[in-house]
This record gives sequence, C-alpha cells and structure tokens, in this order.
Amino acid sequence: MIDTGFNKVIKSRHGFLSYNKNDIYIGKSIEKYGEFSHLEAKLFEQICKDKDVVIEVGANIGAHTVYLSKLVGSGFVIAYEPQRLVFQNLCANLAINSISNVFAYQEAVSNENGTILIPECDFTKNNNFGGINIENSKNGTLVNKQKLDNYTNKIDRLKLLKIDVEGMEISVIKGAIELIKKFRPMIYVENDRQEHSKELIELLWSLDYKMYWHLPRLYNENNFFNEKENIFGNIVSVNMLCLHKDSSIQILEMDEIIDSKHHPMKK
Repeated sequence: MIDTGFNKVIKSRHGFLSYNKNDIYIGKSIEKYGEFSHLEAKLFEQICKDKDVVIEVGANIGAHTVYLSKLVGSGFVIAYEPQRLVFQNLCANLAINSISNVFAYQEAVSNENGTILIPECDFTKNNNFGGINIENSKNGTLVNKQKLDNYTNKIDRLKLLKIDVEGMEISVIKGAIELIKKFRPMIYVENDRQEHSKELIELLWSLDYKMYWHLPRLYNENNFFNEKENIFGNIVSVNMLCLHKDSSIQILEMDEIIDSKHHPMKK
C-alpha cells in the first residue's frame, strides 16, 4: 500500500487502484476488501465480451471501469466522470494499469448539450464522494455536458450502457433516446432515488425495455482480501438491469418490474 495523503494505492482484485481513504463507501471497500461492489462486476462478466463497446456514465475512480476494459478486450469503454479530482483519480487508475481501450472524459451527461457547475469537495474529510448530487450547484468547476445521442453516428455498436449519476438518470436517458433506439443496448442503471423511480421506469417502458431489480450487497463474503468483517451490514446497491423487449436473453433470479409505483426500498 502506498499512502500519498488522502489518496492511497493498493493491489486490488482487478489491478492497482488509487482511491481516496476518506471515501466512506468506495474507498473504504477497496481498502478493506480489495474491491468495490464485486457482485455488480460479476453481472458485467455475463454481459461484456471481447470487441464489445460500453458507455459508463458516472465512472467515479474507475473501480468498475478497469474491469470493464479487460472484459471488452479489443473493444472499448467510453467513461464519463465530471468531478475534477475524482476524474484525475480515474485517469490515474487507467494509467497505472496500462489501459489503452478506455476514453475518459471530465464531462457530465444530460438531456442537452451545454455546461454545468460541478461542486468541489474537501477530499481530506470523510464523505460519500460518489454520492454527490451535481444538479443545480451554485458554485464549483464549470464543465461541459453533452447528450449521448451525439454518439449515434460515431460508434457502430453498443453492448452496455451503465448509468450511476445520483438522481440524473432520467436526464441521461432522455439525451440518449436515439442511441438507445439504434443499438438497443443492455442498460444497467441505478434507481435508488424513490422520488424519481416511477418516472424512470415508465420512461424505459416507453422505449420498449423490460426491467429487473438487481440488489447486490456491498459486502461480498468472497472478497479479494478474504476479510470476514462486514462493515456494510445489509446495505445494497439499488439498480435495474434493462433489456429490450425483443431480446432473447433469459433473466434468472431477478424480479421483473411490473409496477412502476413499487420500489424495493419503500417502507
């Protein structure tokens, strides 16, 4: 382990990772277990193969980006992360692992092209840096934002669209409708904001997608460091795996979403 201040570098399950030791989820998981949300990554193993193309919106420090890059082999990953220092950490992880098939952008993704202010965090203090809401910020760093529809005629295939954007999922999808209609990718999207869930589900239904809840626990008992202490309890990530209705893929051991008002975290 190399300690450089608020960042450390560690040998993880999928390669070397630089992470913020003050990050209460991603950083703490990498430090304790040598991985982050590997039960999500296990699902990507079943989806992504050599030559595939993946777009990852909200890549954070690249804990999944690094592995996705290996899964697609001679394909490539397009990764977006708008937070300045988090993006720099992402690029460090791509560089330290000699990854050349990822195109990383310090930009936001939305339903329109333009600019957006991204808040700056104090990375020397404990925080959930992956959970920062960037909407309607009055201070911060000005970055570009773009629609994924800009890629409609720039790529020739798209296997997976992965979205983890802390409440901006609807905007991302509205800006990607032509891309989605053209390539019908599998979509893996976070849906942990109950106030947006119904609209998000119905938007994807309107695009002829079927959805399934995927609720992987943050703690993986078969973690890379073989650490038995569970510091996350029963905390799960709340995501949806979405397939176009014409897909022949069968989904096992996941509940199909048939009621847009239902949310698994609703009390």
